[in-house]
Amino acid sequence: VIFVSDINRIGVVGAGQMGRGIAQVAAFTGFEVFLFDVNQEALDFGLDFIKKQLDRGVQKEKWDQKTADETLGRITGVTNISDMSDVDLVIEAATENKEIKFKIFKDMDENIQKNAILATNTSSISITEIAAVTSRPDKVAGMHFMNPVPIMKLVEGIRGLETSDDTFNAVAK
Repeated sequence: VIFVSDINRIGVVGAGQMGRGIAQVAAFTGFEVFLFDVNQEALDFGLDFIKKQLDRGVQKEKWDQKTADETLGRITGVTNISDMSDVDLVIEAATENKEIKFKIFKDMDENIQKNAILATNTSSISITEIAAVTSRPDKVAGMHFMNPVPIMKLVEGIRGLETSDDTFNAVAK
């Protein structure tokens, strides 16, 4: 059984617009976050963008500098998927390309602890198809974040045919 209270460490795959927004919001709400991208330049850009967004929030008095510093301190950039091996939840936010997503999910399935939930931010690819490339289709779900993530408070939960109730309930919270 997976409870939302069991989720402490979150991995985010892809440091682009959606991934960096997801990482920022997760870290801001207190989760330890690993932001993964295969491209070091993209990762550095994503981390720098998050820092600028947090600094802008301080300037606009939305939060204080301590909150911004703590949020940034909860994000670790990684270029090796195995560096996220012990996260409780991974949210994939790569480009909308089936083959790329299938490869990422195979890699996550092999490298991320077996109890972890594997989620995708896809809005157009079947969760069931994505789940089928893993050994844990019951632990795969969709978490479709709206853009821009730090502003839009809505996340759509999507089930695959084999997504368990426990998995869905954990990502729905």
